[in-house]
Amino acid sequence: MFESLIGLVAIIALFVIISRQQSRIGLIERELGALRSLVLSGVHVAAPQAKPVEQAANDSMPADAAIAAVTDIAPPPAGEAAAEEKPPTEVEATEAASGPWAAGEAAPAGPAPAQPVAATAKPAQKPDIETALGTRWAVWVGGIALALGGLFLIRYTIEAGIFGPGVRLSMAAMLGLVLVAVGEFIRRTGFKVPVQGVAGAYIPAILTAAGAFILFGTVYAAHGVYGFIGPALAFTLLGAIGVATIAAALVHGKALAGVGLLGAVVTPMLVASQAPNPWALFGYLAIVLAATGVIARLRDWKLLMAAAFVGTGLWTILYMTDAPGTNLPVVLFINAVTLAVLALVWLGRRGGEAEPARGFDWPSVAPGFFVGLSAMALFVDPAYAAGDALPGAALIAALVAVALYRPLALALLHAAGLATVLVYLGIIPPTSVVSDFSGGALGVDGLPAAVADTLILRIGIVLGLVLIAAGFWAARKFAASAHIRAASWAAWGVVAPLVILLALWFTFGNLDRDLVYAAVAALLVVVFATGGEWIARGEQPPLQGGAAVSFALGGAAVAALLMLYMAFGSGWTTMLLGAAAIVPALATRWRAYPVLGWISVAAVIAVLGRIAFDPTIVGAEFLSRTPVFNWLLPGYGVPALAFGFAAWQLARTTNGRPRLAMKAGAALFAVLTVAILVRHAMHGGVIDMGAATLAEQAIYTLIAIGAGAILVAIDMRSPSLVLRYGSLAAGVVSVAFIVIQHFVALNPLFTDESTGRIPVFNLLFLAYLLPALAAGGLALYARDKRPKWYAAMLALMAALLAFVYATLSVRRLFKGEFIGLWSGLGQFETYTYSALWLIIGVALLTAGVWLRSQVLRVASAALISVAVLKVFLFDMSELEGVLRALSFIGLGAVLIGIGLFYQRLLTRAAKGSAV
Repeated sequence: MFESLIGLVAIIALFVIISRQQSRIGLIERELGALRSLVLSGVHVAAPQAKPVEQAANDSMPADAAIAAVTDIAPPPAGEAAAEEKPPTEVEATEAASGPWAAGEAAPAGPAPAQPVAATAKPAQKPDIETALGTRWAVWVGGIALALGGLFLIRYTIEAGIFGPGVRLSMAAMLGLVLVAVGEFIRRTGFKVPVQGVAGAYIPAILTAAGAFILFGTVYAAHGVYGFIGPALAFTLLGAIGVATIAAALVHGKALAGVGLLGAVVTPMLVASQAPNPWALFGYLAIVLAATGVIARLRDWKLLMAAAFVGTGLWTILYMTDAPGTNLPVVLFINAVTLAVLALVWLGRRGGEAEPARGFDWPSVAPGFFVGLSAMALFVDPAYAAGDALPGAALIAALVAVALYRPLALALLHAAGLATVLVYLGIIPPTSVVSDFSGGALGVDGLPAAVADTLILRIGIVLGLVLIAAGFWAARKFAASAHIRAASWAAWGVVAPLVILLALWFTFGNLDRDLVYAAVAALLVVVFATGGEWIARGEQPPLQGGAAVSFALGGAAVAALLMLYMAFGSGWTTMLLGAAAIVPALATRWRAYPVLGWISVAAVIAVLGRIAFDPTIVGAEFLSRTPVFNWLLPGYGVPALAFGFAAWQLARTTNGRPRLAMKAGAALFAVLTVAILVRHAMHGGVIDMGAATLAEQAIYTLIAIGAGAILVAIDMRSPSLVLRYGSLAAGVVSVAFIVIQHFVALNPLFTDESTGRIPVFNLLFLAYLLPALAAGGLALYARDKRPKWYAAMLALMAALLAFVYATLSVRRLFKGEFIGLWSGLGQFETYTYSALWLIIGVALLTAGVWLRSQVLRVASAALISVAVLKVFLFDMSELEGVLRALSFIGLGAVLIGIGLFYQRLLTRAAKGSAV
């Protein structure tokens, strides 16, 4: 037992030391800031005077210690010391009135006339190790030693049997009281040490803390060890010691308040009772919390207030989770007291209009968290089922009310909104989301997360209305002065009601089609849009469309999305969702809110998500097999047209990034429309995940090349980065299709796919010749309109496609419909390839010279080189007789002809330059 008490004392002592260090650092920062401002201003100032008692009391250290520290740092120059001296009577009066307790005992002497003093202060002398050890560490360690000495004295008397238990406890109590009295005596005598940096080692506070430790241990031993006093008296005495220690912090600093608060919060753990009384426990905690709140407000001790809220909240949650019998009124009482202390005590006269508009009270995070957690528990815990979720709703409403009353307590709003969202997400049955689940509500440890009944439906409606009204009213109030606060209120004013609506629809509504919930969603669209306009009119300057307005209008867009899903089938939902992008784009004619364009972009994302979930728009079983004229045409085409119109409208009003995104969306959906219709027609009216054939892939490639050409043409008439990069992307994608699919994966030479029975207009014509012509045409069209690498890439790909088409056509001529590589090669077929490649090489060379295309000339050289290698490496070994001779003769003739051709070109060039 004594070892645990010693450990507790050591922990609390460490807390005191850390708090004192923080106080000293804060004082040094303030002093350095004051001195820096004096040096930079370069003006003459009066000699430093003692701070008023009210101001000095707000510091973490006593007033007299702070005054001594400041005057020691910046003493007046020696030459003016005589002018600054006071008469002896005045000095005595000042010394008699020193200390924070003397404010009401003696009237302050009249201020002496200010004498000009040089702005440059004497540099403060850094204290050495001896001074630090003798003035600060000695005091701190001495205080700890006194506390431990009292405990060791009690232990020694027990082990030695010198005194009886009653005498030992009496002596310990007397020692604690003596230490407190000595600390008060030293404080009242105005004891000060004129050494810089000693203010943190405030001897009266340390003596008082040591006395409080000994008194805590004495009462605990009298109850828990010897049983001299009962639980009620022990509880009362320990609580009184804790509250008194907190009150003593008014004159001794916040470190002592922390000691008292810790002792007061730990007191219920030290007192064991056979019949626990929750009203006594939480009544006591309410008193401690209120007393701490008063003291913390007087001194503006945020950390102390937050610690008090945390301690009370931990006891509340511990009681709600571990107590064998729960008492609902007790839980409501302590949460109500917590909110009352926050609103009326801690934020009293500091949360109104006099406070900074953008202030935030971070200690209010603690009560927001714990009260919000309690509210959620009242919804979830079966022990509180008798309350029918009304108490939890009442706590959420109280959080909103306090957040309205004290705007600095914005954390309460976030706690209320988050608790509401989590509670109503918990009532959604899994069968509403995933049909494979067996059923039942979401649960925690086998228990339902919330009871989905008609009462929770009505509670949801009330909470939604409360959050809408409070959110939009507060957002309008703060729209001109506190943008973040206004945005927070507007955000929860739309998010929480939308989540409630979604949860109630999933739980009680018809997921296929429910016109009642759709009407509610439509009403929310009107309310949110109207509220956003109302908030915008309260901005300064009006109608700027700030963050609060953006949240309101964004909520209206989400409500419209829910309305479409609730009221219409999948086909109409997709079309109307795409068409809805027009509405915010048209609204930019009258309002320049930045969020309007992004709402149109959100419609593009929503439609993309819709078709990614179901590419058939209406479901595979309801999709008609009729080519073109089916649900795919309006399901993809209507959004494409709507996005194009929205882009056109935004280009004439906002002309920002949303316009570029809408252009990209329109182009993407135009390509998707054609591609999905091709897929539908090529697969007999079935849209599935089956592998594409070469014919289908060829159509996709042609679509990509055609999209690139269209984007280039449109970009020339209406320049746009989206169109420019979109055309480049279309070209790159088409080249990737050709290389991966046409040349490798779906090449009939490797797959042995049927090329068709028609000699010319067959699969090879569709998959190779048409893409070659398309790529070549786009390369020629984009030569002066796109980067050189783009045109060169397309020209090279066109040449390769033409080469592959000619080669495979020759093989089809010899092999027929199926041209698989494993069917072998004949001698005449081998010779034909050599002749063909040489002819194509010459043709490419001619085209390159005529078009002045270096890419085609390089491709010609590469192809002729391949032909040369084939003749020398393959034909020499595989061909026989006249075919071998003809192969080499033809090769030689072609190469000589090429050389003669280049010589004539160079001769003409030389003659032209000479002329």
